[in-house]
Amino acid sequence: MRVLITGGAGFVGSHLIEYIKSISPDIEIFAADRWLTRKDNINHLMWQINYREFDMTDYGSVLGLIQESKPHRIFHLAAQSFVPNSWKAPAETLNTNIMGELNLFEAIRAAGIEPRIQVAGSSEEYGLVWPEETPIRETNPLRPLSPYGVSKIAQDFLGYQYWESYGMRIVRTRAFNHTGPRRGEQFATSSFAKQIAEIEAGLRSAHIMTGNLGAERDFTDVRDIVRGYWMLTEDNVPAGEVYNLCSGTHRTIREVVETLIRVSGMTKPVELLSDEARQRPSDVPRLYGDYTKVHEATGWAPVIPFD
Repeated sequence: MRVLITGGAGFVGSHLIEYIKSISPDIEIFAADRWLTRKDNINHLMWQINYREFDMTDYGSVLGLIQESKPHRIFHLAAQSFVPNSWKAPAETLNTNIMGELNLFEAIRAAGIEPRIQVAGSSEEYGLVWPEETPIRETNPLRPLSPYGVSKIAQDFLGYQYWESYGMRIVRTRAFNHTGPRRGEQFATSSFAKQIAEIEAGLRSAHIMTGNLGAERDFTDVRDIVRGYWMLTEDNVPAGEVYNLCSGTHRTIREVVETLIRVSGMTKPVELLSDEARQRPSDVPRLYGDYTKVHEATGWAPVIPFD
């Protein structure tokens, strides 16, 4: 079997490579990414994979990758995935995420192959969710509150359209917040952890800069998420469907910071300070999901506890 992972040098891609190799070392993996600087995530895996640099927004680059790899399964993770950046660079976010996926689908058609394809969506597609609508099911209305959320809806629906129009074996996933080793320091959990480590090392005073501490999120370990991605590309899972991947529980960002402080063992008092730069123009107040559908389809459930 040959597998292609776009965004393969990223946080999630690196864990997906590790998972695949743990269950079947003989699977040939093509990990494609645009950024050479992200190879730190997969340096320990380079001897086990075929690493390729490519540009999702360049059709020729994508077509060449598909023709070389001829994958049986594709995990489409490549995207501009940092939500705050989507307000700073909305055009780049929309172009990268939407046109990149379109190039992928058209290259697959041109190559005449029929792989199983997973399209990585996001809980940000749901956006504004009313209290009575939680936990969120896949049937919930989509009310995005960021350019990133809009781009992910477009990717999601493009996947559905190519399934209906061309019979491409696409499954769409909406993963809620996930974290774990190698998470980039610009993301909340890693940013908080780094600041705590700097306090412990005497590199900063006893304060942590935060964004909206009242926002409620559903956190899952990335290693559980990639296991779900793999299970959803098995042949017995119906194509054309969309699935939530989440823990089914929620906690405030304040609770996340307090948990990190507790597990660090730090005893000195720490002040939490609001950072205007970390506030979003419009924020989603509560996001937590229901994973019943994916559990019924595959048996998947998260197993790694939050702590």
